[in-house]
Amino acid sequence: MALSESQIPPDAQHYLVCGTEDCEKNCQFYCNDCHHPMCEQCRDEHQKSPETEGHEVVHYKQRKRQLPMQKCKIHPTKDIDLLCEECQIPLCSKCATTKDHRGHVFTDLEMVFTEKCSSCNAEISKIRSYFEPTSHDLKQEIARDVTEIKKIMEGIRKSVKAESEALKKLVDTVTSDKMEQVDKIEHSLLQILNSQNQEIDDYINYLNDLVRTFYGYLSPSNIEQLTFALKSENLIIRPIPETSKPVPPIFTAGQYSKDVAKLLGRITAPNIKPENRKIKPMETVSIQLKPTGKQRKQDREKSDVKQTLSLSSSVTKVREYTVPGVDSVYHISLGKSGRLWVSDYNSKLVQTDLQGNQVQKIQTSGMSEGYHTVTQGGDLIYTDKVINRITSDNTITEFIKTGGWRPLSIHSSHINGDILVGMNTDRKGKVTRYNKTGTEIQNIQRNNKGRGLYLLPHYITENINGDVCVSDYTNAVVVVDKSGQHRFSYKGQGSGFDPYGICTDVLGHILVCDINSETVHLLDQDGQFLSLLLTEQQGVECPRSVCVDDENNLWVGQYGTNTVTVYKYLQ
Repeated sequence: MALSESQIPPDAQHYLVCGTEDCEKNCQFYCNDCHHPMCEQCRDEHQKSPETEGHEVVHYKQRKRQLPMQKCKIHPTKDIDLLCEECQIPLCSKCATTKDHRGHVFTDLEMVFTEKCSSCNAEISKIRSYFEPTSHDLKQEIARDVTEIKKIMEGIRKSVKAESEALKKLVDTVTSDKMEQVDKIEHSLLQILNSQNQEIDDYINYLNDLVRTFYGYLSPSNIEQLTFALKSENLIIRPIPETSKPVPPIFTAGQYSKDVAKLLGRITAPNIKPENRKIKPMETVSIQLKPTGKQRKQDREKSDVKQTLSLSSSVTKVREYTVPGVDSVYHISLGKSGRLWVSDYNSKLVQTDLQGNQVQKIQTSGMSEGYHTVTQGGDLIYTDKVINRITSDNTITEFIKTGGWRPLSIHSSHINGDILVGMNTDRKGKVTRYNKTGTEIQNIQRNNKGRGLYLLPHYITENINGDVCVSDYTNAVVVVDKSGQHRFSYKGQGSGFDPYGICTDVLGHILVCDINSETVHLLDQDGQFLSLLLTEQQGVECPRSVCVDDENNLWVGQYGTNTVTVYKYLQ
C-alpha cells in the first residue's frame, strides 16, 4: 500500500508512487493546483487535458505544500486562505473585506505555508545530516573522557589513601611516646600527693592522741596532773603541716593541628584554560525562516537609520510645545496620534495634543519620578500605589499589584513589550520585569557580590542591546544587562551628580539629566562619557526629563516651566 503524502517524512528515503488511480509507476512530478503526485506519463496526459492544461506541474521536490483546510471561526462557511501582512494573522477572504483590515496587504496563505514548510524541511535536513551526527560524535568523545577521568581520579584516590595510612602510622608512634611521657608525669605527681596525704594522716593521728591526753587531765582524780599539765609545754599544739598544690603539665597543640592538610599532598586543578572540543564545520550555509514583510521592512529601516545617523556637531532647537495644566515637566511619554503625556512635581498627569489642547488630566501620587509609559499597543500605564492602565477609550483599570513594594518608575520595552518597573521599600530598591500580560518574570536587586544595586530607582529605560538603565538616588546611573548582571554605574564627571530623566536612542546612546549641573549628559552604551549634550548655552536651565521620538529628535522637559523643547542632535 502506497503512503499518502502527509505520511511521508520530509527526509525519508522511499519509493514515491504516482497518485493516479491504478498507476504504480515512480512519482517524479507534482501538480501544485491539484496537489497530486504523478509519474512522467501521467504528467504528460495531465498537461494535455483541456481541464488541466494550464495547471502548474513541477518536480516533486519543488512542490507547494497543500494548505490544511481550516474554517474561519467568524465566517464558518469560508476557508482560511489569506495572511494579513500588517497584522500577521491568517484569515478568510471575507475577513479581508472588513474595516479592521482595510488598506492592508494580503498574501496567499498557501504560498506562505509552502515557504515555511520548505524552510523547515531545509532545517530538518541540516539537523539530520550535520547537527545530529556531530552531536553524537561529541557524545562519544565525552564518554571516552568520562572513562579517562574516572581512571585518573581512582589513581589519585589510591595515592591519597596510601599517604594517609603512612601518616597515620607516624601519628600512632608519636602518640604512643606522648602517652608514655604523660604516664610518667602522672606517676610522679601522684607520688607527691600520696606523700602529702600520708603526712596529713599522721598529723590527724597526732591530734587524736593529744585529745585523749587532754581528756585524761580532765579526770577529778588527776587534779595534780592537770595542774602540772597547765604549767607544761605539752599544751602547745603542733602546727598543721604545709602542703603544696601540684603543678600539672600543659599540652600545647602542634602546628599541624590547625592545618593538617599541609602534612599531606595536595590535589590541584591546573590553571589551564580547557581546550574547546573541535566541531567539524558545516559545509552549507544555514537557511533561516524568512521574516514577515512587516518585519523585513522594520529591520531594513532600522538598519538604514543606523548606517546613516551620527552625532551632529551642534544641537539645534526644532520646536516647542506648551502643556497646559502642569507647572513643570518631570517626565514625558510620547503616545500615538501626535499626543504626549506629561507629569509634574505636584502629581498631575496630563495628556495633550501637539496644538496644546488638553485631552485629559489625572491626579496621581507620583512626583519626581518617571512613573508613566506608553505601551506598544498605545495604552498608557502609570504607577499609583498599584500599576494602572489607561486604554484608548480613557478607561482606567488596575493592571499590576506590587505587594509591599512601592512602584516608582516604569518603562514599556520597545524590543519585546516587557514592562520594567523600578520599586522601593525600607530603603531597598529593585527592578522587576513583567510580560505584556502583567506576569512577573524577573527580579533585579543585587550584584554578583550580594550588594544591593538600587536605593530609589526613580527613572528607568531600556537600551537597544537590552540593557536596563536606571537613574537612582544613590547619585548614579546603574546599568545591568538583560539577564540582570551589573554592567557599570555612571557617577558623573567630577564632584556632584544627581541623575533624573533618562532615555536611549537608536544608536545606543544613554541620555540623562543631571540636576546638579543642570545639564544633559551623553554616554555611549558602555557608560563612557561623550559630552554635555545640553547646557545653559542651548537655552536649557533646569532639565528634568528626556525622551527620543521615532524621528530621532530629543524632547526635553524642565523644572519651573510647562514648555517641552524638541532638539535635533543626530544627523
